[in-house]
Amino acid sequence: MSWLRALKETARSGFTIERGQLEPLVALRGAVGLAVVVGSAFVLFGPTVAVSAAFGAFQAGIAILQRSWRPRPVLALASGASLAVSTFLGYVTGADFVLFVALLAVWTFLAGLAWAAGPTTGIIASSNVAMMLVTVTLPTSAATAAGHAAVIAAGGVVQAALIVLFPVRRWGRQRDALADALAAVGDYARRLRYDPVAPFDPQPLMTARSAAAVTPREARRRPAELHGTRGVVERIRPVLASLADPAVGAAPEGPERDRVRELLAAAGSVLDSAARAIRHGEPVRLEAATLGLVDTPETETPLSGPARRAAARLGTLLDEIVEIAKGAGSESRARASTKRSGPFTKRSAAAAKRPGEATERPGDAGERSGGASAGRPGAPVWTWRHVLARVLRSLARRTRTLVRALGALVRSVRPAARRSRADRYEKASGHRDRPGLFQLVPVVLRTVRDELRDRDSPIRRHAVRVSAVTSAGYVLASALPLGHGYWAPMTAVMTMRPDFGQTYGRAVARFAATLVGVAVATGIVWLAHPGDVVLAALAVVSAGLMYLVLRTGYALGQVFVTGYVVFLLGVAGTGVTQTVRERVLLTLLGGLLAMIAYALYPAWETPRLRARLADWLLTNGRYATAVVAHYAEPAGRASPEVREALLGTREARAAWHAAEAKATHEPVRHRGLSLSAADDAEQALAQFARAAMLLEAHLPERGTTPVPAAAELAEALREATEEGAVAVRERRVPRWDRVRDAVARWEGEGVPDEVVRSGATLLLTALEELSDALDEGLDEDDGDAGRDGDAGRDGNSGEKGDGAESTKAGRAEEPGRREGATERLE
Repeated sequence: MSWLRALKETARSGFTIERGQLEPLVALRGAVGLAVVVGSAFVLFGPTVAVSAAFGAFQAGIAILQRSWRPRPVLALASGASLAVSTFLGYVTGADFVLFVALLAVWTFLAGLAWAAGPTTGIIASSNVAMMLVTVTLPTSAATAAGHAAVIAAGGVVQAALIVLFPVRRWGRQRDALADALAAVGDYARRLRYDPVAPFDPQPLMTARSAAAVTPREARRRPAELHGTRGVVERIRPVLASLADPAVGAAPEGPERDRVRELLAAAGSVLDSAARAIRHGEPVRLEAATLGLVDTPETETPLSGPARRAAARLGTLLDEIVEIAKGAGSESRARASTKRSGPFTKRSAAAAKRPGEATERPGDAGERSGGASAGRPGAPVWTWRHVLARVLRSLARRTRTLVRALGALVRSVRPAARRSRADRYEKASGHRDRPGLFQLVPVVLRTVRDELRDRDSPIRRHAVRVSAVTSAGYVLASALPLGHGYWAPMTAVMTMRPDFGQTYGRAVARFAATLVGVAVATGIVWLAHPGDVVLAALAVVSAGLMYLVLRTGYALGQVFVTGYVVFLLGVAGTGVTQTVRERVLLTLLGGLLAMIAYALYPAWETPRLRARLADWLLTNGRYATAVVAHYAEPAGRASPEVREALLGTREARAAWHAAEAKATHEPVRHRGLSLSAADDAEQALAQFARAAMLLEAHLPERGTTPVPAAAELAEALREATEEGAVAVRERRVPRWDRVRDAVARWEGEGVPDEVVRSGATLLLTALEELSDALDEGLDEDDGDAGRDGDAGRDGNSGEKGDGAESTKAGRAEEPGRREGATERLE
């Protein structure tokens, strides 16, 4: 892709408005927390301290809106504490220009490395640097630096307290993740009715798995319907695929196919009903027709062989899902659900009651006292005493919850030897453990160390770029006769990301958003001439609107961020209408510096595509090897080896898709793997993983007669995929002679297990299609030889690149290799 086209595409992506579910209550809660902090500091300490406190609460509000499964109060506290440290260091060094620039360079470099811990940590660290650049310009002295840092940290504490005292959809994110996984599998079941080899994106399952990681304390308090549903969903997907695929399931046409279509439709309906129940905390509702389809004994259907076994397994799994989801009464609807009737909605009052909750409804005391409202016999009489008592009980309960949360945070820093109780509970409960923030420190340090040792690491290159650009931008802007030089480095640090597309897209979007935000804020000031109190109120409103639209797009959110900063600095005494030109020019300068830095010191993802593809092939091979090996030594359906290999395959697939998405808009040539070849190779590996999944759906029970030929095939798959991964990295076409010979000898033995035999043929077919895709990609690369120029000259992919020679060794076409199950795949 040329530079002109790349700039056009990235600029367009920066202005993209995403359709997402707005959370007005969450935005309102964040704005209220900001208003409380600003108002209190303004009344008690004056406008300067109020501005510092506002930045702490504002940053904490942004942190709790990030896509993270960690508890929101913890994110708010961590954000406020880290910002307090950053601003304190900025205050005490701000008087010395050289010392502050040195601190800025080191602190920004560390903020760039923070992306190794994840995007949430990276965003918080980058925001800390940006806020430090703003707050260090406020009128203060070294003597009051600790006080300003304290009020900044207090802003995070206030936001955390509001989250605990006024929760919005407790466990809502986890519910949505699990419901999305159920809905995705339900949609997959419906698509299989008409396309037996339909693809499936496992990303919803990966998201649900990440959401299922909780601390021991959270595991004791999460709703019952969030406990075991995900495991059932994981097991049901391969069963659906094996039931629909003609290679190992029902016949392509006839009564068997009609029965399979009915079962798939019923499965989709059940999964959708369970998804709605879990998302909204309601009991699951199923139609009588759906229940009849699922409950029909398979002995009364035309299915036979593997298809009958898959159908029976599907019915068992659907029953498990309904049993888990049918008692999904949320806190707000637990009482209402006890009044509903139906085969899957009946619950006892004892099951609906939460621990510690009163057994009587509000107003029961009034009913016992004989009170009745006018026109409503038997209705409770609500007096101010009842209302006050209920409010006090609610505040007491929420205060206890806040105290427990703070106690859990304090206990998380205890040595491991003092956490034996939590460790015992974790082993007994079997939940996925999410370590605390302090427990993650050694893990993050090891990750950062690995990134620093890798010269071609995108994280390391990002840290170097953002440190150099921020420092140079601060020095350059300070030398210009414009004033308010912090706008240039603040723009650079907030727009720069480890990849090309986001950096360029955000730079263009931020400049346009700054123009709009400054114009709107300046127009309001010119027309209204507000005082400090009104300016503070406008800043709070701007922050609330930013919280509301944060997930809809970067450009729209930055409009309100610009207005927020302008109004807030006006409270501190900085001129609003006199600095429009400076802000616009310095924002443009910061964006240009960020774009130039990436062009001079890039971290292209395009040359790394072959390495990502090789990793995916290697993990796919391990997954298929683990599955096939279980047919040689049946050890039951529950197999940790297969599960671990499957998770590795999903992670490698996600890494491949992320790399391909980044490489799509990069202004470099493909360096040995064109986009068309990448698409074909992706399809082949997806089919390979799907064939292994079909075999996993029919894993033999313990004690089943073993298949000796499966051991030879498993060994051949392991060796061939390991050698194939090396060949892909070295720009050679992999060969699969070992697998082909193993399949030929297996078929000659006449093994009666049709599932394994058909699955082996599908695996071999997918591998050969991968070689075809890479062979064509090398042919295209030869045609482009000499036109690559210096694209990707940094060599950050770790590959040999220009000197690599194609070693296409005349693979002879095997007669009839696309017969049988291969034709059904095509």
